[in-house]
Parts: sequence; C-alpha cells; structure tokens
Amino acid sequence: MIREVGESIGRAVLTGVGRASSRVQERKSLSVDLLESDDAYLAVFDAPGATAGDVQVRFEGDTLHVQIDRFREFHEGYEMRFPGRGLTLHGELTIPDAEAVDADAAEATLTKNGTLEVHIPKVGEEVDVESGAEAEPEVVADADADE
Repeated sequence: MIREVGESIGRAVLTGVGRASSRVQERKSLSVDLLESDDAYLAVFDAPGATAGDVQVRFEGDTLHVQIDRFREFHEGYEMRFPGRGLTLHGELTIPDAEAVDADAAEATLTKNGTLEVHIPKVGEEVDVESGAEAEPEVVADADADE
C-alpha cells in the first residue's frame, strides 16, 4: 500500500513538472537565425516535431510571425508519464529593412531535420510591393532534405 501511494505521488509530481516544463516551452519564443544575401533574407527557426500542416507563417508589417501547433502521437501500449513538450510554439522576427522585401513572394520550407526555413526575397527595382500588407507564405515539407 505504501509503495502504491509512493508511485501515485511520483506520477503526480512527474506530471506536474512535465506540464510546467511544456508551459515554459510554449511561452518561450522559438530560436531563430536570420541570414542575408544580396537578394534575400533567410529566417531559420527550430521547429522540432512539426509537420507542414502544423505550421502557420505570416507577415505583419515588418515582422515575420511563426506558430506551430503540434500534436502528441498516441503510442499503443504506453501511457504518458512526463508531458514535457509544448504543443503550441511561436516565434517572431523583425525584418531589418521590411520595405526592401517582397513578403508575398516568401517561401517557407519545413526540413526533415526539424527546421523551418523562410526565404524572403528582396525587392528588385522592377517589383512594386504594397507596404504594410499581410502575407502568408505556404509551408511545404522538403522531401529531399537530409536527416
């Protein structure tokens, strides 16, 4: 009986700690790198466990917003002991020179190794971009990415 009570308390503690851990992960912004070339920016977000359908990418003004709504897969024969992974993750990035990019032409790719790459082309002289417009690039899974 004492052993059962101890196991029950242990499960309750692990569950509580796991839920707290997932809430911290959900409140913390996704890690992101911003790279720049002569003709584009490349924003690289950590997107562990995401699928293309889980990811939303949008531009508002000079800010790129990313939201990932992940799901926990059911594993037959196992029960959840430590729910430590956050399910709703977010990140944002301010583009340094937002007037110089074409947000409507941005492309988002989710790689097999768990990164989200958002390619944001810079505006060429022949392209006229409406400032302040919202744009939502389509997210595609990269079938050729190395694991």
